[in-house]
Amino acid sequence: MGKLTRRARAKADYFGFLGAREWPLAASGLGVLLGAVTILPSAVGIVLSVVALALGITTFTRDVRLLRRRWAGFEFTAIAAPFPAGDLPPPAAYPPSEYLAVPARGTALVSDAIDRDLWSGQHTITVAEEPYRLPPSLKATAPHVLPLRARGRLLFNGPVVGMHGDPLPAAGARPAPIRLHRARFFDAVCSNELGTLRITRSETGEEYDLRKAELTDSAGALRTLSSSALTDLVGVSTVAFTTDGRLVTVRQSSLNAASGLLLAPSGSGSLEPRDLRTPDGEPRRLLHDAVRAGMERELCEESGLKPEDVRETRLVGFARWMERGAKPEFFGLTELAVDSDEVAGRRPVSGERLYSAGLTLFDVDLAAAGAALATGVPLSEALPRRIWEDGSLPLLLALRAAAAWHARQG
Repeated sequence: MGKLTRRARAKADYFGFLGAREWPLAASGLGVLLGAVTILPSAVGIVLSVVALALGITTFTRDVRLLRRRWAGFEFTAIAAPFPAGDLPPPAAYPPSEYLAVPARGTALVSDAIDRDLWSGQHTITVAEEPYRLPPSLKATAPHVLPLRARGRLLFNGPVVGMHGDPLPAAGARPAPIRLHRARFFDAVCSNELGTLRITRSETGEEYDLRKAELTDSAGALRTLSSSALTDLVGVSTVAFTTDGRLVTVRQSSLNAASGLLLAPSGSGSLEPRDLRTPDGEPRRLLHDAVRAGMERELCEESGLKPEDVRETRLVGFARWMERGAKPEFFGLTELAVDSDEVAGRRPVSGERLYSAGLTLFDVDLAAAGAALATGVPLSEALPRRIWEDGSLPLLLALRAAAAWHARQG
């Protein structure tokens, strides 16, 4: 029943999003319907109803033609080439950063300096009163992009949290609060997720490339999150280890939009408005607290673990996922209070079973991986081969950050 409900909800979200932007067509269709059902058994009533029905059909037909013309006015081409990291330097405001490219998975901007600051930093947050709204340039293509992205997938227009600030180390002073905003998932689909599409207007041949139009600042470098016009929904992922030292991973199903059929972190998803408040309803003031709440929520939903099974979660890393509009991603390391036998028998909550094909546990020596990375060994050699070959980008980045944290603590 849970799967049927989620499928129905996905369809409702999809048609609701499109309907809100194509309401004149819906209104014309309603006029046709009303004209058909209001035919009265009197001569005058019949004449008036027939006239209303004819006008409604004419208007409806015109709107359908206009809609088809507008929907045919854009051509979409997938960008298969790797992200051109060499053409887009990191933001000047960032500490030393580098691009980490993983074949067939994606490219991320990472910074050891930002990660180390997050280990002990106390970034505060503030939440914008007004929800995020797509800028006009992105709103125009939204009705065309969503059907393309939704094809073959189940997408829900659930509430998410976007980020309009960068978690940068502060030089001697307490860092300024990071501004968050409430948004919907389809806002991200129609903004950040355009990073791998080239959009061409059929009539003029004009091309829209999100990487140049939205990710590049006036100096030719990557925009900071504080200057971005995209949704920039906050990704949260954590890698959890059992009491006997085994890593919990989630096997993603083919319906997963970002990492289908790959191994994902123990818990991975997006920060939601409910993560910004404590169980008592009080607002969370620290970025660490909100992000960790999102990580542990996703962990419990995707693995079937319970809150009491979680001993502690630490925030260990940050990155920006370039193919997804350089969206922010936070990574955690979770220590569980249960062993691998206990975890192996768990199942994800009913709503997540469409996306999860089950759990797989691995032996991963974080200390050894961290020591190897510290000496310059590539991530591909520091991690177990199966994880490197089958792991999603969030899993690989989370393990990289967790290994570095573990090595520094040792």
